[in-house]
Amino acid sequence: MYPRLIQELVEAFSRFPGIGPRAGTRFALYLTKAPSYEIENMVSVLSRLKREVGICSFCFHLFDAKEQDHKNVCVICRNPGRVTGSLCVVEKEEDVETIEKSGVYKGRYFVLGGTVGMLRKKDMEKIRVKELTERVKTPSRFDYPGVFKEIIIATNPTPEGEATALYVERSLDSLGVALTRLARGIPIGGEIEYADEETIRSAFNGRH
Repeated sequence: MYPRLIQELVEAFSRFPGIGPRAGTRFALYLTKAPSYEIENMVSVLSRLKREVGICSFCFHLFDAKEQDHKNVCVICRNPGRVTGSLCVVEKEEDVETIEKSGVYKGRYFVLGGTVGMLRKKDMEKIRVKELTERVKTPSRFDYPGVFKEIIIATNPTPEGEATALYVERSLDSLGVALTRLARGIPIGGEIEYADEETIRSAFNGRH
């Protein structure tokens, strides 16, 4: 019913997480009514995305690649004031932002880049557990000032998050580092990204 270009736009938007064909159609139709300057600005931002947004070589969080002193690491990893010896493992970039806003944690992070569904092999190969193990085993290779004494596994209390935490624990178990989990300040089925600051604070303070 729609022109081919509109259909292509719908398909492109539908590939976004949490966006289905119906929402994709609304986005595409909105653009047909948007002023030209708005579309031109969007095209400009998208064209700069890969050039101006970097991925941290240590934790895989995102950072502003235009900053002259970034040295391929994010602002958190290059902050000498961060507490050494602690590494918080999260599923996605949004979790880092939420935890940082709570102000309860001052160590380093590591972004897995996803979860595993019931320990399926194809899912295990997609997340960065190998990279995590390398950083915990030999942190000096990645210019980390010290050794890790505690790994906080801060995956979401969902079936996928629990399966991911189990996989991470098994992968790091032989390294002799203390492994802790967040307390149940976050409800079962909830996500860190949407938790309030007090809930995050309670989860960190009660980790075990």
